[in-house]
Amino acid sequence: MSRNNRPGVDRAIVSPIATRDGQPISYSRAPAADLERWVGRFYVTIVGAPPEHRLDCGLLSDFACIRMQLRGNWSATTADGVKTSDRAAMLFGPHSRRMPISVTGSFISVGIFLRPGVCHALNGPDIATLTDRLATFSELGMPEDRWLDLFDPKDSPEDWVKAMEYEMRSLIAERAVREPDPISARFEAAAFSDPTVSIAQIASEFGVEQRRLERIVRRDFGLPPKQVLRRARALDMASHLRGVADQEEAEAIALRYYDQSHLIREFTALFGMSPRQFVARPQPLMTLGLETRQARRLEEIRRLEPGEVKPWE
Repeated sequence: MSRNNRPGVDRAIVSPIATRDGQPISYSRAPAADLERWVGRFYVTIVGAPPEHRLDCGLLSDFACIRMQLRGNWSATTADGVKTSDRAAMLFGPHSRRMPISVTGSFISVGIFLRPGVCHALNGPDIATLTDRLATFSELGMPEDRWLDLFDPKDSPEDWVKAMEYEMRSLIAERAVREPDPISARFEAAAFSDPTVSIAQIASEFGVEQRRLERIVRRDFGLPPKQVLRRARALDMASHLRGVADQEEAEAIALRYYDQSHLIREFTALFGMSPRQFVARPQPLMTLGLETRQARRLEEIRRLEPGEVKPWE
């Protein structure tokens, strides 16, 4: 599906950083070298809105994420029901489909996208049980106030990211019982590079039995390998449709689907709307997540250098 139409934009919200289309995006970057095995991306999102303005949107993330909500009244429809928060620190599991999210007023969200296998390495919750769910830091026995107090309003987004890096090092030192599995890191890279690849081919290239690969992926991604790849394919298409992808990949992304009906069927199953509806409706929260993921992906497959201007900026 070609991106002939500009994506719908909510003109009531403003952000210090935006795409050429006017959609808010986050300040985000890759971690320091010593955290690369543990962290995929840090982000800081600051969005202004009228006090009573409510965004009804959603998220679809392929990785677990530590999220600190510093401002705004949030609501998430999880597999366990509706969860609400204003100022809170939470661990979101990965998503098997779009999670409806709403926020009222201006909002600030900062966070850490964890690499697959990190929860297992930190002796944390089983990712399969956290898929489409979230857990508060209190439920996880983590020091919520310590994390929320990292962010001085006078500091810059980069200062906030450095504070999160420091705290992640402490968390790893305190809780790590093993290293993240390198097979999961390689599977993550394969999903970024070509989500149409077969599981048998990946297992052969990795030199592991297919059943072992499937067990590791289920443990570290929370879903079967085929579902992980199907989701990665849809996320790349969604990024293209919202204008936060490298448009030079547009044809290759489209050719991952057999035909238009195949695209519509799979996209609707994951996002709860057709590709056309996805473009037409404002998707500020979804686009923020897609843009952060796509920046990570393009750096991983070497189409974008760290710190380089992104194609959609």
